Amino acid sequence: MSGLRWENANRRSYCSVASSMKRARHYKRVLLKLSGEGFGDDDGHGLEMERFVALAKEIQKLSRTGVELAIVVGGGNILRGAKFGGRGKSRVQADHVGMIATAVNALLLQDTLERFDISARVVSAIEIANITEPFVLRNCLQYLQEKKVVIFAGGTGNPYFTTDTAAALRAVEIGADVMLKATQVDGVYTDDPVKNASATLYKKLSYMDVLNKRLGVMDLTAISLSMENKLPIIVFNINKYENIGKAISGKAVGTYIGE
Repeated sequence: MSGLRWENANRRSYCSVASSMKRARHYKRVLLKLSGEGFGDDDGHGLEMERFVALAKEIQKLSRTGVELAIVVGGGNILRGAKFGGRGKSRVQADHVGMIATAVNALLLQDTLERFDISARVVSAIEIANITEPFVLRNCLQYLQEKKVVIFAGGTGNPYFTTDTAAALRAVEIGADVMLKATQVDGVYTDDPVKNASATLYKKLSYMDVLNKRLGVMDLTAISLSMENKLPIIVFNINKYENIGKAISGKAVGTYIGE
């Protein structure tokens, strides 16, 4: 084989190995976004402690891998501000109540994690003295380095912003390698798979795909913020066993959104 052919063959081999290694990448610091509905019953309402326990068991396994994990929780199982704010009610007040709902989920998740010997801190964007800690980025980074799970409550602390936007914001602030968006379906589809059986799953999307097609997987502010900061997003089914671990280890799970 000539020197040029040998060099090209080895370059192709190297690129193939590098590509494989990239796909198999293990994310070190992860932001997990959990909707409030994931803590509720089959209709996404109320509090089902079995959901907290199942999540804690999976996180317990992840803690052995050395991953640094932060979590943003929603509160839709208790109250969703955007919906409650209609009917003549104040949207601002409704969003404030929704922020408190996220703190309820966060505190219950913290308690469940600690029962599984996982150290966790609840950090809130709204002040709830003597119950949660205020958001101080330096403290959060220290907790993550100490392998404590950081649970963010209170959204961004401001009305009119969703917890998806809060998740993107916190992920960027802590320097997360990826944001995992947990849903009740396998990823992002061409249509609502619950209503349309012929809807097909996207394996990979660009940020612009999501924005231009208005796919609705996250609000546009969250997608735009992620795109601006080159934060990849993996949308996956939280109800399938060990999906969180598979996503963190770089295995093909759900829908990948990125560049």
